[in-house]
Amino acid sequence: MSKRIGMEIALAAAEAVALCRPEVIAAYPITPNTHIPEHLSDIVADGRLDAEFICVESEHTALSACCGASGTGARAFTATSSQGLAYMTEIIPIASAMRLPIVMIIGNRALSGPINIWNDQSDVMYQRDAGWISMFANNGQEVIDMSIQSFKIAEHRDVMLPVNLNLDGFQLTHVVEPMEMPDQAEVDAFLPSFKPLATLHPDKVVSMGTLGLPDIFNEAMEAKDEVLKNSRKVILDVWKEWKQKFGRTYEPIESCKMKGAEIALVSMGSMGETAEVAVDELRKQGVPVGLLKLRLWRPFPFKDLKKAVKGVKVLVVLDRAVSFGGPGGPAFSEVRSALYNEPDKPFVMNEIIGLGGRDVRVEDFVKIVEKAQKALKTKPKDDYEIYGVRGS
Repeated sequence: MSKRIGMEIALAAAEAVALCRPEVIAAYPITPNTHIPEHLSDIVADGRLDAEFICVESEHTALSACCGASGTGARAFTATSSQGLAYMTEIIPIASAMRLPIVMIIGNRALSGPINIWNDQSDVMYQRDAGWISMFANNGQEVIDMSIQSFKIAEHRDVMLPVNLNLDGFQLTHVVEPMEMPDQAEVDAFLPSFKPLATLHPDKVVSMGTLGLPDIFNEAMEAKDEVLKNSRKVILDVWKEWKQKFGRTYEPIESCKMKGAEIALVSMGSMGETAEVAVDELRKQGVPVGLLKLRLWRPFPFKDLKKAVKGVKVLVVLDRAVSFGGPGGPAFSEVRSALYNEPDKPFVMNEIIGLGGRDVRVEDFVKIVEKAQKALKTKPKDDYEIYGVRGS
């Protein structure tokens, strides 16, 4: 029976992962994600989880160890942030190419430099084309639920891909919220034991991750792309089953106050909750504004986006990362290109917000909507801006 708890979200994430019975956990501490592996190490040391906890010397080694463990058929988990994720870069595309269903929680934090330990989403955007399934949680309950869902999605025979689950550093990791924690029996009923498709074993020698010559490399990349796109069906099936068992709904894009909306904000992560307060207040004033929370980042939910923006005249994409020298933030460029051939597409604007932990308050979202209202009449000259830059 699920239990109502009040707990720091990072610790709740560790508890949820432990309920999934991972057999190998390899991690290296990094702010603001340290509490997740740290608490998992306590759970293992206390005998609550029968797992091999490997305290490695670097994040590169952490993911390498998970690849080796997953290759032998073990359920593997790791967690990191920012520079730690960047240090894993060499191994990240290898994990997806080898179809290793590792689950990684990323406590999103700005990439240096300058050195910054606070939250934005530049770390995961740096890895967006590595072939991993990628999802964003808005709050603590979603972190618990999606941690458990991630293992079932990753290990499905039609998927067999690694998954990264993103939660905003400090703004979620270090916040205490009321949540529902499933019990072990419920998770066991939802998540079957991992049955690997192929395993490394000294008694039956096989090769995995070997040299790909030019005459097969295109085909290998095509296969990787196709399986990631096709994982959408499994993701939706897992979310449907979760709703049937636990009563909570998950969709690639969550719509809030979208009925009759002429203006819509698009958010990813915890700032969507703040934006939702602004939308509620503006709706009371008669402003036709709604909110779309983008939960599934890879595979990108093209169909869901096109359906969600029907009738919208101005779409404001809220990015928390900069694509330097590019057309705006990474989410903005994805959304705008996804709608490019749509006959009645909205005008798409981009506000890059909250970089390096900069506060974005309810009144800031109100100002962003006011700017979008002006765009209903006169399209702005610049498609994007970094919001709140002093002196601009």
